[in-house]
Amino acid sequence: GRTVIAIDRFYPSSKTCSVCGSRVGKLPLDVREWSCHRCGTVHDREVNAATNILAAGLAVAACGEGVRPPRSQE
Repeated sequence: GRTVIAIDRFYPSSKTCSVCGSRVGKLPLDVREWSCHRCGTVHDREVNAATNILAAGLAVAACGEGVRPPRSQE
């Protein structure tokens, strides 16, 4: 009773702020928590990535393939 939706494997889910959509340039794997430079939200890397992956999957389910998040204006 579930639907599996694949998103782009290179989607920057852990580097994109799930609140405002801003993206950090570099985020080494040892950094587990980071603050958004635009809105100031403090993110747990894994929780933020999961939130972004869910949003991307829901967007594909609602709008179809080819849905991409907006590019941030860094």
